Amino acid sequence: MKIELVATLKRQATKILAELHDSKEPVLITEHGKPSAYLVDVDDYEMMQNRMEILDGIAKGEAAILENRVYTHAQAKAKMNK
Repeated sequence: MKIELVATLKRQATKILAELHDSKEPVLITEHGKPSAYLVDVDDYEMMQNRMEILDGIAKGEAAILENRVYTHAQAKAKMNK
């Protein structure tokens, strides 16, 4: 992963963004020596968001199973028909 100072980003934003699009490698931006933000390619960000939604759905399903909030196929079908 590439690391850049926020001051460098301010001065060379176009160059850093071009390198990001070419390499698809995230860029860690630091301020005062501490991590501040990540720059990621738009396609990669959207893919990560989609994955997070899927994982969230799986986690909710697992929680429902643990809490016994489940329906049989027949019960679900009857509920959908209402």
